[in-house]
Amino acid sequence: MKKVFLTLVFALFIGFSGFAQRFAYIDSQYILNHVPDYISAQKELKALSDQWQKESDARFQEIDRMYKAYQADQVLMTPDMKKRRETDIVEKEKAAKDFQRSKFGPDGELAQRSSALIKPIQDRIAKAIQELAESDGIDMVFDKNSEVIMLYANPRYDRSDDIIKRLGLKPGVLAK
Repeated sequence: MKKVFLTLVFALFIGFSGFAQRFAYIDSQYILNHVPDYISAQKELKALSDQWQKESDARFQEIDRMYKAYQADQVLMTPDMKKRRETDIVEKEKAAKDFQRSKFGPDGELAQRSSALIKPIQDRIAKAIQELAESDGIDMVFDKNSEVIMLYANPRYDRSDDIIKRLGLKPGVLAK
């Protein structure tokens, strides 16, 4: 009976060890901060965003100025003049909102430019992660900056520097 029990326990142990999985995690923000292309892309996107935001603000300030002038002149205007000025203000406001949507909307120029600049970088990093996982026999790689909650991670499983090396960069030297 004892031999059967030990054999069964041994067989279960061997069976479960076959299911052992290797895990690692990376810090995507740490990796991105080491990629010079990412840093320059972020600067370019910020410059575009700032420029378009200034243009948008100027358009809305112009609309505000037009509306205040309309309110001040309203008592002296004929109904026809009022209607024309109101139409001008409404059209300008619609154009300003359209401009804002075309630049900052989900399908706007900023989102498209961001995708064009960032996607190739993300693809390179994803390829480096896949190569690392395959070469080191890692079954799962987590990103500690994503939606996955990681309450504790032993630093020995942090493979971020390995990804940076696979990208041909030097860990510890942040991109400028």
